[in-house]
Amino acid sequence: MNILNREECRAAIAEWTTCCVNYARIKELIPTNYVFSFDADEIAWMKDANKNPEFCTQIGVHERQLVAILYPMDANGQEIITDGYPYSALQELKEDLKLVETEEYTIIKNAVLSKDLRKIDDNSDMFFPVSNKPVLPQDKAVAAIESWRDEALDWFYRECKEFGGKGIFRKFYAPAQDLEHSDKELAYIICSFGLKFSDVYQKMLPTLIFISFYKDIANTGSIERISNTYDWSSSCPPRCDFM
Repeated sequence: MNILNREECRAAIAEWTTCCVNYARIKELIPTNYVFSFDADEIAWMKDANKNPEFCTQIGVHERQLVAILYPMDANGQEIITDGYPYSALQELKEDLKLVETEEYTIIKNAVLSKDLRKIDDNSDMFFPVSNKPVLPQDKAVAAIESWRDEALDWFYRECKEFGGKGIFRKFYAPAQDLEHSDKELAYIICSFGLKFSDVYQKMLPTLIFISFYKDIANTGSIERISNTYDWSSSCPPRCDFM
């Protein structure tokens, strides 16, 4: 488990704040096809430490790399002080990123027998959409990730040149339910940046998309599959109501 102590965390967060006004530095730090990765132990730590319906992922710079730092919060949304905080450096994917979306179909078959037990009617109907849909629709996740890959540097350039970096994210908030995997054996979580349009703010905003992978996940071609995509996270700024 990769850990930063409290002093290293503060230094990393301060360094990222400094970088937010420097487009050239941001471009060096953020290849738009790189992701964060957290293993099962790091996620279990966060699940046990966090006491809020949401958890925080702080962004920092440590050893010349962009890092995502897991910060637990108390019930009031304040940081829970610990001796160390798990983190992941932004890194290239080691293999293709596979998003799996759960699909379930209900087929209702009707058969009618006559009084002498002869079949006189037979039909079937398929009903969808169905239950157990993933929290984050797969097509929207893919679109947001591709938008980040293709347009993130333009977004950073505008934020730096027109707004002095004030609108660039410092942290992200995500639902704590993203940490719940009690019915499956979690292997790791990939956190990918995404870029999506906000109707509230009327502008493109970055997000972190948490994609979970399980030790027993398999695409067998059957109708029912295990979902591995989860909620959008909210960036601060603009949303900075905690910590």
